Amino acid sequence: MTVGERPSILILYTGGTIGMMADPQTGSLVPFDFGNVYVHLPVLRNLDYLIDFYSFENLIDSSNMTPEFWISLAEKIEENYENYDGFVVLHGSDTMAYSASALSFMLENLNKPVVFTGSQLPMGMIRSDGRENFIASIEIAAAKTDNTPMVPEVCVFFENQLLRGNRTTKYNAEHFNAFVSGNYPPLADVGVRIKYNQEYIHKPNFKKLKIHKKLDNNVAILKLFPGINRSVVHQTLQIANLKGLILETYGSGNAPTAPWFLEELEEAIYKGLIVFNVTQCKSGSVEMGRYETSLDLNRIGVISGHDITTESALAKMMYLFGEDYPTDKIKQLLQIPIRGEMTIQ
Repeated sequence: MTVGERPSILILYTGGTIGMMADPQTGSLVPFDFGNVYVHLPVLRNLDYLIDFYSFENLIDSSNMTPEFWISLAEKIEENYENYDGFVVLHGSDTMAYSASALSFMLENLNKPVVFTGSQLPMGMIRSDGRENFIASIEIAAAKTDNTPMVPEVCVFFENQLLRGNRTTKYNAEHFNAFVSGNYPPLADVGVRIKYNQEYIHKPNFKKLKIHKKLDNNVAILKLFPGINRSVVHQTLQIANLKGLILETYGSGNAPTAPWFLEELEEAIYKGLIVFNVTQCKSGSVEMGRYETSLDLNRIGVISGHDITTESALAKMMYLFGEDYPTDKIKQLLQIPIRGEMTIQ
């Protein structure tokens, strides 16, 4: 297949709730047969698109997502990149923000839409949000203006909003609006019409797609909490082969000022560990030095994550370490946006 006048979309099914439906005999949930998608969703014929489907051989619950699976997903997009106008990734919602963040770093010079979507209820259930998410995602992946894709980036569509993938966090396990982008506006709002917010969408650069397939998961997350003790911090910092630590701090990047806490971090940083300061808040930014409780973090060499999400920080670290950059280069790149993942005030 070649990209032609009719929009061509490849649906990549990784697993997850959206791809399940009730067996008419037993009532139990079984994988959705995308070979019969026009039987279940005849409205798709009205779109007049060329739609192909690819299901990964080993479908997984998104709780079992791994960097190895991200690489397989990126490779499948690379393999089919020239044959389709856009891609829709059906994915479990639990780790969707991690996967969308990872793909945003792995797909350099992306000039076509890669839309992640899923659902809170299986596609085959009467009140499923999956059908609307699925259909809208296909429309968005196919949308063009002047023969140029409307949204040439990795994004997440859920419950009437299109969000930049590396800005998202799952914040609700029950409601259909499961995702939030606390520090970046929606790329599109879907109602009676799809309203694209062009000023917030990446512009295509028309360069050749470059896939980054090396990810280094020698990273960890340490979430601060009142009462955290030295043993917890020390043992985390002693993890074998640890290269990067995401420190989830309070508010605008604040942390305890206890001497033992700073000593542990300072020693680890001196030995080469990169510590990335990311706020626990769903909205807002790290501003190291704004309060006294973050001054010492700045002094000992902790790096500000500005308004990056934890999910995106993790993916960015895995990507940068995988590229095997020198330490100084990694520190530099962590502090600036390279895929629109943060805003520098």
